[in-house]
This record gives sequence, structure tokens and C-alpha cells, in this order.
Amino acid sequence: MSEVMISMSKIEKTYKLGDNIVHALDHIDLTIEEGAFVSIVGPSGSGKSTLMNMMGCLDKPDGGEYTLGGSHIDRLKDRDLAEIRNRKIGFIFQNFNLLGKLTAVENVEMPLLYRGVKAKIRRARALECLKLVGLEERATHLPNQLSGGQQQRVAIARALAGEPQILLADEPTGALDSKTSEDIMKLLTTLNNSGRTIVLITHDLNVARKAKRTVSIRDGRLQEGEHI
Repeated sequence: MSEVMISMSKIEKTYKLGDNIVHALDHIDLTIEEGAFVSIVGPSGSGKSTLMNMMGCLDKPDGGEYTLGGSHIDRLKDRDLAEIRNRKIGFIFQNFNLLGKLTAVENVEMPLLYRGVKAKIRRARALECLKLVGLEERATHLPNQLSGGQQQRVAIARALAGEPQILLADEPTGALDSKTSEDIMKLLTTLNNSGRTIVLITHDLNVARKAKRTVSIRDGRLQEGEHI
């Protein structure tokens, strides 16, 4: 039986907009096991970005309990959250977030640089990750010398470099054409089949259906399956 990677119980997050209180997350209950591939799908304003920030330890809930890989996130200080982000989570973003003046391999090295990993070990690990996503021959290229799909592969390699417990992909195909999107989803499926836990946030049902499990969010509430 797989271990639980993410456990959320009665998670709440509210914001005040003028005189109104917005329940961005309304008593969220969610369990994701190790090795799962889960898509969270919802329209704009549904709460999926807030949920992504919560999962990624970029924010803390106003109420409820969140456990990630055995760590009680809702009880941690900001310094501890930063450590969790660096060691347990690999982020993949819609717009890649690569540093334009760094080569592909240097971009992939960044999480390891923040960890204080020695240069020789960093470089070897970064090249290994680029090979894993099929871009070892582009290691010395700058981002503007790569296609959108290649840049996203670099971003995925960077997310893998620190050997995280979970990959969080926020609209990873949102800036790509349909053919390139298909290629990226095939890569994520391959990574999941090798044992990696992946949570994918998207508004696109066609992308969401590539995952093994789909959860919908609307008005800050979760529902199993496609209900958007």
C-alpha cells in the first residue's frame, strides 16, 4: 500500500475584498498517495492557484491541517517552509521561469546551488536530468536559443534536479501549442510511471484527462472527477 504524500483536512483560506470575504479554499479535504498522478482542474477564479500555493508551501492555511511527506506544513515557520520547498517540491510553471542569462544546464543547477551542493556534483546531476528529458545536447544553450517545448523540458529537468518527493506542475502546457503540449504530457506520464508523484493544475480538461485521477475545484470546493 502506498504512503500518503499529501494530506489536507478542512483547509481554509479567506481573503477580504472591500466589505466582502472570499473563501478561496473552503474546507478542502484531499489525500494524494505517493506515486500518484493527479490533475486539479477548474476555471479561472475557482481557487486552484490558491490551492497550488498551499500545496507548494508558498502560503499557509487560515484553518485546517496540511501534511506533506510527513511534515505538518501548517505548523512551520517561513524559514522551515523555504527548506521544504527546496528539498521536497519540484515546481514546473506555465512560463518556464528560466533565467535568461544562464545556459540550460546552469538553470537546472539552481536548486542544488541553493542547497550548497559542490559544483562538480551539481553539474553532473544537472546533465543527468537534461538527459532524462532528452536535452543533453542543448546543455550549453541559452533559453532564447530553445523552443517553448525545449524550455519547458529544461524547467522539468530543473524541478527534478533536487530529487523532490513531489512535482507540482502549474499549467505546464498553457504556453505551448497542441503538439508540444502532447509531448510534455507524455514526458510527465513517463516520469510518473517511473514512480514520481505529480500534481498538475490546469483549466484544460484534455490535459487533465492525461492524469490517472482528476479532481475539480469550483468556488474553493473540491469534487472528485470532472465537474467544471
